[in-house]
Amino acid sequence: MTGFLYEENSFGVFVLVTLILGGAAAWLTGRAAAQTWRPIWHVIFYCLLLGAAVRFIHFSLFDGTLLTLQFYAVDTVICIAFGLTSFRMARAAQMVRQYGWINESLGAFRWRRKTP
Repeated sequence: MTGFLYEENSFGVFVLVTLILGGAAAWLTGRAAAQTWRPIWHVIFYCLLLGAAVRFIHFSLFDGTLLTLQFYAVDTVICIAFGLTSFRMARAAQMVRQYGWINESLGAFRWRRKTP
């Protein structure tokens, strides 16, 4: 599993750069896209760019490989997962908060129309 997810000698570097830094940036990206009423494909596009930035941090600070499709895909999939999760949570809260007279919450990720 070590060679598949990360290439560094330390699992802590993977957690720090990919999960914490990349995940937090993707979380904020998804939330910002939802709050400004952007479509969901904007989150995916920005997370593709963010995956390249995370790969560059691995390369520049920890001597990782810059141009590798496998590790770029791992970083990008993690960023997309964080981004889409925060997008959906922010959009659900937004729909209930701003349109509370017509929508009701069904949890953190869903809403529905109120029944009369």
